[in-house]
Amino acid sequence: MLKTTFLGHSCFLFSDGKYNIIIDPFLNGNPQASVKPDDVDVDYILATHGHADHIGDGVEISKRTGATIIAPNELAIWVTAKGATAHNMHIGGAYNFEFGRVKLTIAHHGSSAGDSGLEYTGNPCGFVFEMGGKKVYYTGDTGLFLDMKLIGEIDAIDLMILPIGDNFTMGIDDAVRAVQFVNPKMVIPMHFKTWDIIDAEPEEFKAKLADHSAEVTILKPDSFLEL
Repeated sequence: MLKTTFLGHSCFLFSDGKYNIIIDPFLNGNPQASVKPDDVDVDYILATHGHADHIGDGVEISKRTGATIIAPNELAIWVTAKGATAHNMHIGGAYNFEFGRVKLTIAHHGSSAGDSGLEYTGNPCGFVFEMGGKKVYYTGDTGLFLDMKLIGEIDAIDLMILPIGDNFTMGIDDAVRAVQFVNPKMVIPMHFKTWDIIDAEPEEFKAKLADHSAEVTILKPDSFLEL
């Protein structure tokens, strides 16, 4: 069993009953989040890239809980320099952790951090990971790319989580095509309505996938899905 809780924007908490992980822990400053960093008790943190609305409170959570941040190499170096614990990886690489196997995938986006927002943190990524007997593809912030087909051919994806907000990432139509490429069993949209500039309608996304076999679930902040 795998429990997936949406904490707002692109932040998700996963639990298999033994291990807890959080992805892109943007909580402070997140207008959709009611959970605060001090409320989070996790074993691992998955960070797709260095933008403030994704690495978010990862360093703070890691320092308090001892959680390991799994991230692309340069971002892992950056968080380690700030006192966090990290496991350095790179796109295409995989590693077996206590909760399951994690593989980094391509994401077409940017990655920078710091007060200026311009400190180099390497390539952005997505994650394909196994947990609780399920396989999850969390795309991270990305545009549509044809190799998503290959990701779906290599792994039978139980749950795909992808952005629909447009402007900074895929919009609805490209996100629909991404689902068609990957053919997951279930889909959760993310990265929408946090701010006006990404004011996409998840119901429109769901309606455009009505003829697809994937089950689309729209989660409100603090709601969850059990697989």
